[in-house]
Amino acid sequence: MPVIADTAVLRPLASPSALYVYHFSAPQPPIRPIEIRKSPTSPTGLFNPGLCGGVAPHNPGTFQIPVDSSQETSGGGRMVFASRILKIHHHPTPTRGHTMKFVRRPDLDSQTRIHIVMLAWLHQGVYGKMTEIANAYRISRTFLYQLLLMANLQLETLFSDEKLLFQKDHYHLDQLLFLLRLEGKCSLLSIASILKALEYHPNSVGSLSQCFHRAGQTLPSTLVIPSKKWVFYLSEEIFAIHAPILVTLDARSTTILNIALASDRSADIWSAHFEALEEHQFFSLGMASDRGLGLVAGYQAACDMALWVTDYFHEFRDLFAVLHQLERKAYAAIGQEDDAAHKFARAKSEANLAKRLHQYDTAHHVCEQAMALYDQCAMLLHLLREAVQLCSPQGRLRTVENVRSELSLLFDMIAALDCAAITHALKPIRQHIDDIVVPFKQAEAIAAELRAVVPHDACDFLVLAWYHDHLVYQSGAKPKRSHQKERDFWLACAAGLLGNAFATLKALVFDKLDSIVRASSLVEMVNALLRPYLNSCKGQITQEALNLIMFYHNHRRYKSGKRQGKAPIELLTGKPMEAPWWELLRQQVHTEQGVTAPGPWPTRPPLQLVTNNDGGTDQQVLASGQAIIAPTGAAERERRHKDSKAA
Repeated sequence: MPVIADTAVLRPLASPSALYVYHFSAPQPPIRPIEIRKSPTSPTGLFNPGLCGGVAPHNPGTFQIPVDSSQETSGGGRMVFASRILKIHHHPTPTRGHTMKFVRRPDLDSQTRIHIVMLAWLHQGVYGKMTEIANAYRISRTFLYQLLLMANLQLETLFSDEKLLFQKDHYHLDQLLFLLRLEGKCSLLSIASILKALEYHPNSVGSLSQCFHRAGQTLPSTLVIPSKKWVFYLSEEIFAIHAPILVTLDARSTTILNIALASDRSADIWSAHFEALEEHQFFSLGMASDRGLGLVAGYQAACDMALWVTDYFHEFRDLFAVLHQLERKAYAAIGQEDDAAHKFARAKSEANLAKRLHQYDTAHHVCEQAMALYDQCAMLLHLLREAVQLCSPQGRLRTVENVRSELSLLFDMIAALDCAAITHALKPIRQHIDDIVVPFKQAEAIAAELRAVVPHDACDFLVLAWYHDHLVYQSGAKPKRSHQKERDFWLACAAGLLGNAFATLKALVFDKLDSIVRASSLVEMVNALLRPYLNSCKGQITQEALNLIMFYHNHRRYKSGKRQGKAPIELLTGKPMEAPWWELLRQQVHTEQGVTAPGPWPTRPPLQLVTNNDGGTDQQVLASGQAIIAPTGAAERERRHKDSKAA
């Protein structure tokens, strides 16, 4: 049914036609053109001033419709506009993305913000008051509500019994995170679950990852020391999926000097690795490592005059692997002989007995040969292990010529064994005999130095005591007790000869002998240290994570072994640490980040967003948390308005 609208009253029309008439009986307001944003496309139909008979003003986007204008509708009727002029505004489709710019307000200090929050608090629920306060202080209502939310949160935390840990005590949260990640070797998912169970916030994996990433960024990948230090390198390549991790330790203190995630294992990469150590005041006495081509070539390029020692573990590994193969074959031959004996016992007929007896004789012969080969190989390898020990059973340090002659004889005897696998494994070892005897050159020099200070008999006793003391930490329970007894016996013998000088000379002998490096097996400790982290992150480890692990290893105290109670950095520098490793790490992180307030998550840098100003006027960059909303596109509309006037 047709209706007519008079102001706010709707009533039906008497006319039965399909004409819809909108009658406005209100007083006519003055007509003022309104500047609006021009539509990207030309309007059509009723909203086209040309079609409606209107006159388009010079300002784009603003037009008027005369009083007596009309337009046919799609249903055949007519739309009549009576008694007033309608102003049509074209509102463009809002753009996506950042449609507003924000600036900061240095004039709103903390006291002013408190006053704003107080006013907003007093007028909560009063219609229009929030807008009035926002307009009065030229701030956005969004920011005003954020202030209210933060004030409520702070008051609830202040007056509640249960406080969030990160708000109450940042220090203990730092400790918890570092201990869980480094000491407990927990994955990020596990740490997040623990924090959620304890109701600590923030507890998301992303927040934890950013926390540890920032902490790792503040730590160096190469150890920094105040003065020059001569060290013996232990270097190794550890793999995280396809990316190599280059590691170098100090042989005496086991301190990680440099750990880096590299692109490859080439000689140039390793050379740069050792040059970085030299730039940080570390100078090489020598290096022990395996025979990695890039590793050895890079070290010789960076430290051409230093000593290189081949690692005994990697050198003889293939030979001892053959011994395990011979052991398995011997046990298999024993099983076959036993099976042949059971078959012979079950035979009944004379022909079957003769057949089974022949099979048993054959199996017995094969078994005897396998066991004899294994026994001979095991005995020779045991003699080989004894030949590369630093001292003889009489306590004399071995010389290069003695070791070379013993090794050559043992190699000939091993090669005489009827085993192709042994011959194949022995061939490269013969070629490396000059590298194998390198540590004994250092032993000869130390022996001459010690015998000039310590009486010869007492020196032999102390060498034997050092030898058994060295084996105490490498043996099981029963051999350990035996070596402890031997060590104590030879120390007692030396003490009886040296008297009051015993303690000083014992420390001298032990220190000199500890400086001899024959293997890089200590670096495998770092491999064992990294492996849980590599497994938890599926090999996707970052340099920042490696920096954290390096700091933890260097500053944690050993819980057992001959270094028990000492941290690697203490053994390297000779100075005790002033605090536990987690406290030192926390101090290091916050010192580098410049954070005065405690907490693992440093405050975000202040935003520096300014209003869009094409006129060239410098906007004030603000540093507090205040923001004012400024509509985008104001300068663009002004430019278009000037262009239209010029046209």
